[in-house]
Amino acid sequence: MTEREPEPESFWGRLRSRDLAASATTSGIMGLALGVAGVALPLLAIRAGYSAAEIGALTAVSAVSQLVSRLSLGGLMKRVPEWTLISSAGFFLALSCGLVALSPAVLPFVVAQLLQGVARAFHWTSTTAHLVRAPGRAAPRLAVVNFTAAIGSLIGPVIAGVLSEQTPVLALAVAAGISLVAIGPTFLLDRLPPFAPPEDRPKGRVWRRPGVDVGCCAAVTAGGWQALLTSYVPVAMVAAGQNAATVGALVSVANGAMLIGAGVAGRVRSRWQPPVVLGAILVGGTAVALTAALADSVPLSALVLAAGGYCAGTLQVLGSAVVAESVHPEERGEAIAASGTFRALSMFGTPLAVAGLISLVPLAPAVAAVGVALGLPAVVLRRHARPRPPGARPD
Repeated sequence: MTEREPEPESFWGRLRSRDLAASATTSGIMGLALGVAGVALPLLAIRAGYSAAEIGALTAVSAVSQLVSRLSLGGLMKRVPEWTLISSAGFFLALSCGLVALSPAVLPFVVAQLLQGVARAFHWTSTTAHLVRAPGRAAPRLAVVNFTAAIGSLIGPVIAGVLSEQTPVLALAVAAGISLVAIGPTFLLDRLPPFAPPEDRPKGRVWRRPGVDVGCCAAVTAGGWQALLTSYVPVAMVAAGQNAATVGALVSVANGAMLIGAGVAGRVRSRWQPPVVLGAILVGGTAVALTAALADSVPLSALVLAAGGYCAGTLQVLGSAVVAESVHPEERGEAIAASGTFRALSMFGTPLAVAGLISLVPLAPAVAAVGVALGLPAVVLRRHARPRPPGARPD
């Protein structure tokens, strides 16, 4: 049966609006801080004399930390309210930036990367879990928060670049301050208790449930796209003869399309979300497969990157929405943590898969093979391609 939204002037309507505004503000500020830190940290490492291999190892430390943190969040959110984890994420990121700003030595750098991975996992997973707890459709709320976070993520690198012209330490100090500011809006979030799954819940791992498996596959494709967009896609374009300005512009096309996709996804009705997700997985995987092969053509690269970015933005929003609406409300924290873990695994494993393949074949077929693998779940899970019957889920 269709669920009615509360009237805007009602107490609960005002309360939910305040909660959404606080979530969006916090995520926008955190996106800004992470955008600054993501550029300033490697720049500081270069100035401190670290080699490319050492910088890669430090980045891997953050990825592993994020993965381990996401693995723990399903159980943690049954013991601790998720709003406290959102608040702590800002503190962890501020501590991360502050440590390495004080000293670029190996130990502070490693600890900083560990803390950054924890901050990323705590903020994004806990914020998503918090948003899907409210009654009604989750997709519009997720779209708003993803949109504001993406804006912050786009502005952050620009600020980092400007400040790092003087010194990356200044950029990291600013990132630490921004992270602390992000804690403020969390005090306006709804104070909900920890998740309490029912005792008679279905047996087996939550990620294997119908619907949750679709959302987890969406997370894999979106995570793989994001990982390759910041690693092997620029490498393929440079190898094809594109200059740095062109590469930057093309990556911006992908990021802009991702922003639009996340914004539009909130308008998709619940019954159509599973088939739209599967379509986005298929198109997103195809786009990954074609990025390196078409890297020598600017118009075709722009088209493919725009399509892939749009699908990735769609998957970020609708993947989580499908997961949330496929389980009991008190299981949503665990389910969201599971899909987040799949995303982290993909972001860590996809570049490694390409790295392994290019030892056997050239870059273009290696990326194509990984793209096919990222799109394959759309075929395996095609039983979800039909829209849900009207009234099957809140809409």
